[in-house]
Amino acid sequence: MNLLFDLDGTITDPKPGITGAVRYALATLGKPAPAEDDLAWVIGPPLRDTFRTLLGEALVEPAIGLYREQYGATGYKDALVIPGMPETLDRLATDGYRLFVATSKPHFYARRVLAHFGLDSRFITIHGAELDGTHDNKGELITYILATEGLAAAETLMIGDREHDVLGAARNGVPCIGVAWGYGSHAELTEAGARHICAAPGELPDAITGLFAPA
Repeated sequence: MNLLFDLDGTITDPKPGITGAVRYALATLGKPAPAEDDLAWVIGPPLRDTFRTLLGEALVEPAIGLYREQYGATGYKDALVIPGMPETLDRLATDGYRLFVATSKPHFYARRVLAHFGLDSRFITIHGAELDGTHDNKGELITYILATEGLAAAETLMIGDREHDVLGAARNGVPCIGVAWGYGSHAELTEAGARHICAAPGELPDAITGLFAPA
């Protein structure tokens, strides 16, 4: 069985780094910068969609450049590992599951984040978007992962905290378990079609076993 893990809001809490970089980009462009707590919604969706909503199409690329300037310097280090997640990943690997990362974050940054916290070695491959935005749509990314890794949708499960994870998985015939410790509400995940919602990382092994048995 193959498990695809979202990163932001699922494995780590990236709020300080992501919102700080968004605020830096807005301020540098001379735009009002909302408070950190008012920007929690930016965690999960593709970055281009976020800046398109905040600034309009014309400023998307300049904003992304400024965001990456700040995030790449210090922001990626400001994440926090979700308590209990390292132990859960270890248990799942021991139980015979194959672990992958499927994030809309560019894989360049995803690898840096996971390496910073010593979590990168737990995954067979860390998949994410390209810097030019290719594969920043979760459905397209999962399609790419299934093809590149040779994974069968019937033997694959997505785990994530936002509707993008659930809907992107469904587009590929892959079920999704939602996690309640991230940035999507229980209602968001349920309405998107999550097969189950876990309240803590320690619940994942039993929830996964309830849907699939290890290969």
